[in-house]
Amino acid sequence: MGFVDLVGTASNYVQKDLDLTDSQANLFPSLVFFWFLLFSVPTGILMNKIGRKNTVLISLAVTTVSLIIPIFGEGYYTMLIAFSLLGIGNAIMQTSLNPLVTNLISGDKLASTLTFGQFVKAIASFLAPIIAAWAATTYMPTFGLGWRALFVIYAIVSLLSISALAATPIAEERPDKASGILECVKLLGSPFILLCFLGIMCHVGIDVGTNTIAPKILMERLGFPLEDASFATGLYFIFRTVGCFLGAFILRYMSPKLFFAISAFMMLAAVAILLSCHTLPLIYTGIALVGFGNSNIFSIIFSQALLASPKEKNEVSGLMIMGLFGGTIFPLAMGYASDFTGNQIGAIAVMCIPVVYLLYFITKIKKA
Repeated sequence: MGFVDLVGTASNYVQKDLDLTDSQANLFPSLVFFWFLLFSVPTGILMNKIGRKNTVLISLAVTTVSLIIPIFGEGYYTMLIAFSLLGIGNAIMQTSLNPLVTNLISGDKLASTLTFGQFVKAIASFLAPIIAAWAATTYMPTFGLGWRALFVIYAIVSLLSISALAATPIAEERPDKASGILECVKLLGSPFILLCFLGIMCHVGIDVGTNTIAPKILMERLGFPLEDASFATGLYFIFRTVGCFLGAFILRYMSPKLFFAISAFMMLAAVAILLSCHTLPLIYTGIALVGFGNSNIFSIIFSQALLASPKEKNEVSGLMIMGLFGGTIFPLAMGYASDFTGNQIGAIAVMCIPVVYLLYFITKIKKA
């Protein structure tokens, strides 16, 4: 699942190689969210017909193709096709893989397992820029690949994943009842499912929003150059990864409701710090609190939604993954707010909205 995060690193290299404008380069990451919007619910329907394991295998196959294409060229339209396929494959994968896990893990351990999956996913996010930089500055350019050796390495991992999953017998539950897109969307009529959907949107909005504004806060308040301010994004990922790793164990002993509450209040403290503080240690503290606090929100909400509708896991999974589209909505609103106020206070104020919603969501979580 983490392979999709290479799009941020890759788009910067493509922009440099092809001398693209910012708007042309920014089209690559925006494609990812676009395909999540279109493919999540249809994937839930597809799982009903061919099974969860087969759907995951299809997603891995699409991902592998997307990673092989750039090996043979790096033209603008070639990369658009590759990144589109990467987004489609990842949308299918994130929708189908989580319900497949429910065939292997009991309900009380589901949140913990999904959180550990997020930790493993974060490894790919960390490694992508490191591998690309290594490949661009070592002997790889002599093979005509340069930074694109990243695609070769990830394609090999993807092929190994296909082989491993295909060889693994999994006794799936009976297929869910046949359903269409309308029936899936109607599940949003369930108050709790709707609350979970909005919760996923808020989680992703905070995630993408923090990555966007963290360096800008340092540049605005402390006069940091972009090269130094970029560490703020890395700091966020560090604490998000640590949070995922620790959360996988904490959730085995602590109720999801209590841990969610702790996480949400950590983010409330974080936005309060980011709104009012102008010293480096405190700003870093705020960013770190957001990273750790937001690290387990997705897994808890997702598991709560699946457990709330056990007979419609496929459809619910599609709806929850479609909620990742929140990664487009909230950052856009934050950008308009910062333009209106003339500083990042406006953006942070907008980020308070999803944080407050997650505080409200605490009251709706089941204790078990």
